[in-house]
Amino acid sequence: MKECSKKACFEKFADPSLDSIVEKICATYSDEQGINHIEGFNLPNEEEVINILTELIEIVFPGYTGKKTLSLKNIKYLVGETISRVYIQLNDQISRAMRYNCSKNNCKDCDVPKLSTNATIGLLNSLAEIREYLKLDVQAAYDGDPAAKSLDEIILSYPGIKAVTIHRISHELFIRAVPLIPRMMSEYAHRTTGIDIHPGAKIGKSFFIDHGTGVVIGETSVIGNNVKIYQGVTLGALSFPKDENGKIIKGRKRHPTIEDDVTIYSGATILGDIVVGKGSVIGGNVWLTQSVPAGTKITATIPELKIKTK
Repeated sequence: MKECSKKACFEKFADPSLDSIVEKICATYSDEQGINHIEGFNLPNEEEVINILTELIEIVFPGYTGKKTLSLKNIKYLVGETISRVYIQLNDQISRAMRYNCSKNNCKDCDVPKLSTNATIGLLNSLAEIREYLKLDVQAAYDGDPAAKSLDEIILSYPGIKAVTIHRISHELFIRAVPLIPRMMSEYAHRTTGIDIHPGAKIGKSFFIDHGTGVVIGETSVIGNNVKIYQGVTLGALSFPKDENGKIIKGRKRHPTIEDDVTIYSGATILGDIVVGKGSVIGGNVWLTQSVPAGTKITATIPELKIKTK
C-alpha cells in the first residue's frame, strides 16, 4: 500500500482541534516578549559550543580523553590540526554571537569579522597560560585532598577541576566581550558538575574546589591565590541596586573579594561587595555579610540538638 504524504496523513488522522492549538501557539510568536528568535541571525549552537570545549580540553589536558593516541613525535601535528579546526568552528560561533549582539543593540558600524577573529585568536593565544594555571590548580587539589591518589585521578574524575577548566576558558571569551557563548560554556559546566561559576568571576592561581556540589560563584567575585572552598559555598550578591524606573543596575561590583590563602568550609554563604582578608578561615554554615581582616577565623554557633529516645 502506498504511504501517504505527511500533509495527507495529518489531514486524514489529525483531530480538527489541533488547528486551533497551532493557531494559538503561532499567535504567541508575534509578540516581542523576548523568547522568540524568528527571522533573526543564527544563534550560537549549543552542541557546537560543547564540541569546541571538548577539543580545547583535549589541548589543555592532552591524552586524557582517550580519543587520540599521542606521543612527543606527533603532538605538534595533532595540536596544530586541532587548533586549526577549533579556529574555524569557534570563529563561526563567535560571529553568530557578535551579529546577534549588534542586531539587538542596533549597531551600525561593528566590524563583526574583525571582532570575531580577534576574540578567537585571543582565546587560542591564552591556552598556554591557561595550562600553566591548571597545573597549579591540579597540584592544589592533590596537596589539599588526602584522598587524592595521583594527579591523573584528579584530572580524570574531580568535578572541581572540570568546572575550573571550563571557567578559565569561558572567562577569556567573557573579558573579550563575546556574547552568549561564555554563559553557554559555564552552564554546561554547571549541569555536568553541580558547580556554578559565572564566566565573569576572576580567579587566581592554585584554586581548589573540594567535592563541589552546590558551589555558586557570582559574576563580580574576585578570588585570590591559594584559595580552597568546599561544597555548598555561595559567593553571592546581598542586594541589587535599582534605577529610578525600578530596574536592576547592572555592571556594578556586588560579589565578594576573597584574598589569598583563604579556606571556606561547606555551606558557608558570603554575600555582597565585601572583602575576606588574606589567610582567613570561614567555617561551615557561616552567613557573612561584612568584611573581615586578614587572619580572621569565623565559626557558626553549634545548633542545639534535641534527641529523643524510646
